Amino acid sequence: MSSHLKVTGLTTTFGRGDEAVHAVRGVDLEIEPSGTYVLLGESGSGKSVTARSILRLYQSGTTITGSITLGGEELTTLPERRMRELRGSRIGMVPQDPTGALDPLRSIGAQLMEVLLVHRIVDSKAAARARAVELLDRVGIADPGRVVKAKPHMLSGGMRQRAVIAIAIACNPDVLIADEPTTALDVTVQAAVIELFRELQERSDMSLLMVTHDVGIAEELGGEVGVMYAGRLLETGPIGEVLATPKHPYTQGLLASLPSPGVERGHLKVIPGRPPLTGETASGCAFAARCPLVTDACHVVPPALVRVGTGREAACPVVNAPDEGSPATVSGFSAGASEELSA
Repeated sequence: MSSHLKVTGLTTTFGRGDEAVHAVRGVDLEIEPSGTYVLLGESGSGKSVTARSILRLYQSGTTITGSITLGGEELTTLPERRMRELRGSRIGMVPQDPTGALDPLRSIGAQLMEVLLVHRIVDSKAAARARAVELLDRVGIADPGRVVKAKPHMLSGGMRQRAVIAIAIACNPDVLIADEPTTALDVTVQAAVIELFRELQERSDMSLLMVTHDVGIAEELGGEVGVMYAGRLLETGPIGEVLATPKHPYTQGLLASLPSPGVERGHLKVIPGRPPLTGETASGCAFAARCPLVTDACHVVPPALVRVGTGREAACPVVNAPDEGSPATVSGFSAGASEELSA
């Protein structure tokens, strides 16, 4: 069965009428079997909502439109019973907070065994327990025979994250969605978790959708990237190329804000203003209010993604304008007090 995941025109709206909040607006993305796709952007940009919408984890009061197909099967119209079968079995999910995701009153082994038995990966508790130990060993947990009996509070943050990953891959899913899986971990553990994701992909041909605000993690993973802002994709393409030669002014500003040799402490370049609140709307490009290259055209309609190179797209009237010369550069952003742009 194909693990090709394709999302077209995904729009997620919370509430209805005058109180409707449009959190995701017309997102397109595609992940080939064994491929990696990174959703990169600031907090509140719609990355996590996109990931959770693919799994249809939002219930009453939420409207999800567009198309989501996995191996050609349309997910948006599936009965909830069928979606429950797919969650975990064909699409695994690694949440941002492993502590909140794990039941504090049950052992790690019991939680792993439940997934294996519910999805009928094994047919007995003895087999489920043996498989749970194997999974903990697979994700690099030392002494899995001990950890399988442990409660979540008995483990370190890194071990809890590995346990959550073990649960997510228990059924050998075709696609693994990881939502900011390294946020609460120190740098050393972050690197180990990213390396674990790469190893899991190599062993099982699993596709990976990574949600992150961390440019370094995106660079480490490779593959394709979609830079999100205010619920829309502003730039897409191969990660190496996008990070080396960003086309969209927002991507340029995001990368310019990162610490680098020669920049004094407290004097990082910043993007002025603030990102719009979730669901906050404005005519034209959502980044126009903060963009140093803004033109009148930017305030008319939201710009569509347009090809700006082989396998690359950007949604910017300035970048996409014909006969306008080379794309704008990060020089439009000024140096100032340090401001966390990628959190």
